[in-house]
Amino acid sequence: MSNEQAPSSQASTTDRETIAPLSLFETARGTAVKILMRYESSDSYIDKLLDAELRRSELAAADKALVTELVNGTVRWLSRLDWILTGFYHGEFTKCLALVRNSMRIALYQMLFLSKIPPPAAINESVEIVKRYKGDRHAGIVNGVLRNVQRSIGNIRYPPREENELLHLSVHSAHPLWMVRRYVERFGAAQAEALLNANNQRPMLTLRTHATRFDVNQLVTILDAEQIKYEASSVHQASVLVTSLRDIRSLSAFADGLVSVQDASASLVVRLANPKPGMLVYDLCAAPGSKAVFAAEIMNNEGLIIALDQYSSKLQAVRDNARRAQVTIVEARHGDAREFSPEKLADIVLVDAPCSGLGTLSKKPDIKWRRSVDDIRRMAKRQAEILSHAATLVKVEGALVYSTCTIEPEENQDVITGFLREYPNFELEPAEKHLAGNVCKDGFMQTFPHIHHCDGAFGARLIRKR
Repeated sequence: MSNEQAPSSQASTTDRETIAPLSLFETARGTAVKILMRYESSDSYIDKLLDAELRRSELAAADKALVTELVNGTVRWLSRLDWILTGFYHGEFTKCLALVRNSMRIALYQMLFLSKIPPPAAINESVEIVKRYKGDRHAGIVNGVLRNVQRSIGNIRYPPREENELLHLSVHSAHPLWMVRRYVERFGAAQAEALLNANNQRPMLTLRTHATRFDVNQLVTILDAEQIKYEASSVHQASVLVTSLRDIRSLSAFADGLVSVQDASASLVVRLANPKPGMLVYDLCAAPGSKAVFAAEIMNNEGLIIALDQYSSKLQAVRDNARRAQVTIVEARHGDAREFSPEKLADIVLVDAPCSGLGTLSKKPDIKWRRSVDDIRRMAKRQAEILSHAATLVKVEGALVYSTCTIEPEENQDVITGFLREYPNFELEPAEKHLAGNVCKDGFMQTFPHIHHCDGAFGARLIRKR
């Protein structure tokens, strides 16, 4: 499943500077500035821009890692960085040249969050970038602002918590105010702040072992031998969270199909679906195929899984993942989940619905700046349409499994409540029948980043009774 793209609200038309000359940026920091400028002036997501730029780049591996850190970190902490810079910049900071603005952002990010980089080095490189492309005057502004910030770094003031707690959390934890308000109203201030802090953690890579050909003990032995740092997943025993692996392709167990990259919450959804050998399974929003592949492993490669996706360009990833895991029962097909009309009814229909993705902010920090309450409502309408059609594809006593990677009730519980009201021939089967109680609530699978140390996600298993 991929999160649906929403229009950018970051950049104005007056801010769209010519970016072509920036191909001359050859340093890690210059590349980071270039990507941030493209992010501001387009609707593209950061991960897509990073991937495209780094595939073309001739930077060394360590420099590519620095680019990724600078870009993701700057976007993750964007409103906090801008709050500070606005206080030191003479004029309207958000309306200054995009090159100037983003050069200052990456320097400040390094000063605040990357202790191994001396502040003077971070400042000097940003000044040089601006000087090279915009001249001494703009470089002087950047130098003056950043030097003033450096001198005052220990005395920076944020909105007082006692005067406006929501604004304080929004700025200090770098989340949109509307989102902070929702979470405080829903969870209370303490839990909301814990959630915001979890969203701001650098993401770890979750490795799931093959269901039949490998186990966690074997994986841990390999990680120890390679001196790769890791910790066990608290919610899925076949998963391990890795902290120090730079390139997954360097791990032989991955190349051999013995482990896959899959968040623990996604693995739990497959466990909730509970596929068995010989079953017919329809995965209606399948790309990149990680759930379909895990289901095939659990099914001991016996039966058939139709992995459907409306974007034909994504189907190759499904095939590649199945081939690497050495499963042959996954058949990738192009099609719209709202129109799919197979000849046979399935034992299991999995709807991993397109969603706002607000449970994945650690991995995709730019989503929080590109989403609104209207997006959540729009997503819920589409999710209900997909689920309604999926209901026609399930045989009697078969299971319809609905999941998202968001924590928003409108996209989760509300969708299921509305569905059960419209389709009384389906019943909610308690998730507790298939999963541990610590990831279940009110009969649903529910995970939260600050509690379960994985993506925020939701799952519901619905049984067709007639």
